[in-house]
Amino acid sequence: MKKVITYGTFDLLHKGHVRLLKRAKALGDDLTVCVSTDEFNAEKGKKAYTSYEDRKYVLEAIRYVDHVIPEKGWDQKIKDVQDNNIDIFVMGDDWKGQFDFLKDYCEVVYLPRTEGISTTKIKHDLGLNDDKKWETK
Repeated sequence: MKKVITYGTFDLLHKGHVRLLKRAKALGDDLTVCVSTDEFNAEKGKKAYTSYEDRKYVLEAIRYVDHVIPEKGWDQKIKDVQDNNIDIFVMGDDWKGQFDFLKDYCEVVYLPRTEGISTTKIKHDLGLNDDKKWETK
């Protein structure tokens, strides 16, 4: 079985998120999604509109997602890959090169983002991004 992992905040779930999850799942048999906790987002200077528990609940309902685990810090990725026997690490291509250090542990794939949609854009359109704390990847 080929195992895939991806990371993100997944706030205000939209088509781009679902497309990323679908394409990540297509790379293997089992997809783990590691979701930034509210505490970790605070460390990054971000604030999700939706709580970690609610974001986790929604992701667990998506057919492409097999497991949802918390992301509590930047440095847990190597441990997650090793502990979950991950074969492929997937991120959006706006992070290209940032996670190449994981190539010692698994394949690293950067997928193109869906044009025209992002959580940041949705928050802007709704007037929720009055400062950096509302921006998400």
